[in-house]
Amino acid sequence: QKVPLVISYSAVNPVLKSVLQPSYSDTSAAMASRRSVFAFLLCFLQLYDALDNGLARTPPMGWMTWERYTCSTNCSGPGGCISEELIKEMADLLAIDGWKEAGYAQVSIDDCWAMRDRDEEGRQVPDPHRFPSGMAALGKYIHDRGLSFGTYSDIGSKTCAGFVGLKDHFDTDAETFASWGVDYIKVDGCYEALPDMARHYPAFGAALNKTGRPIVYSCSWPAYMPHHCEGEDGCMSTLVEHCNLWRNFEDVSDSWDSVSGIIDFWNRRNVSDEIVASAGPGHWNDPDMLMIGNFGLSETQEQSQFAIYAILAAPLFMSNDLRSMPATSRDILLNREIIAVNQDVLGKQGYCSHGCDSELRIWVRELQGGDAAVVLQNSGSFGDGADITVTVSSLPWFPQGGHFTARDLYSHTDLGQFPGSLTLYVHESSVKMLRLTPLPALTAVVV
Repeated sequence: QKVPLVISYSAVNPVLKSVLQPSYSDTSAAMASRRSVFAFLLCFLQLYDALDNGLARTPPMGWMTWERYTCSTNCSGPGGCISEELIKEMADLLAIDGWKEAGYAQVSIDDCWAMRDRDEEGRQVPDPHRFPSGMAALGKYIHDRGLSFGTYSDIGSKTCAGFVGLKDHFDTDAETFASWGVDYIKVDGCYEALPDMARHYPAFGAALNKTGRPIVYSCSWPAYMPHHCEGEDGCMSTLVEHCNLWRNFEDVSDSWDSVSGIIDFWNRRNVSDEIVASAGPGHWNDPDMLMIGNFGLSETQEQSQFAIYAILAAPLFMSNDLRSMPATSRDILLNREIIAVNQDVLGKQGYCSHGCDSELRIWVRELQGGDAAVVLQNSGSFGDGADITVTVSSLPWFPQGGHFTARDLYSHTDLGQFPGSLTLYVHESSVKMLRLTPLPALTAVVV
């Protein structure tokens, strides 16, 4: 009897790691070469059952149709609809307008692209009026611009909007997505019984692996569980084993109440918290899309979402109209210093270290090399602001009692050296984001 051999990405030698790890600077030819090598390795090694697929080693970044375009299928109205035309426009802008170079290298179609029934061969098909060229052609268009192609389905019989789901067609649908050139798929959990999710999400991941194509797998499983896969739900370890990322909580909408409610869910107190500890290279918690560039957040609230998502090592998926991006929103989203924090290769998710039950919070994240990313958040909504003080006691990996340098990542300003603490004034509904570097014990403090 032939026994499938399961290997870990971490066990692959460094040469093969460099082949498997995609680069945002890849040409379409280079991307094709990587995929060919990946397919060969999958066939040779029979890597069918484990999702440790070498993908999403840092949080994915890109653009997604939902929440801005939801399930808009009326293409005669203003603003656009879920269509080939919209996807091509956004792909063009990502490729030529500085977004791809900053890391936003994926275009993802969420719900409402498919027909409500399968074709006579039992396959999912796109709406022929809104996607007249077909998905394979659209995938090629996206790849030709050096971008990745993302799509959506549902583990149940229907998607959340009532279009055809994956149920009873895992192998067929995985093969179909692979034939279209899909690089990423988000799988929702509507129209599925909760007890079946523990079998069906891993089973579809195995079906993706069997195609021989590297496809990042996003699961929405914990968003449907009563405890978000924590504690007695008992599914967090299964998520880490079988999914590259997963939605934990409710859908984001374009309002500060929604964004701040999601931030409050992520108000975790230490690195050993079950959800915080589950994140790392190849497997990420997903607090949902960035609302930056839409209508519901002020500039300081947009800064707050971006800064805290960087601390959380969250996937950075914009859902906005790149054709009409306010300059202030664009500057926030293209802040390379904050993106570098989000994409830090150590892959540790941050947490709230002080003031977590108050309006004045300190969020921290350990970075490769020992630096700290710190967000001083004033979540209040009344008055002008308040002082917030960060000390080395908030940073357990720093030498206690030592000095550090600080850099403001929004003003791009070096603030100087500090003897163990730093106090900054933070306005209501605003943040300060810092990068702190510990200094050797004998380094003098310049006053």
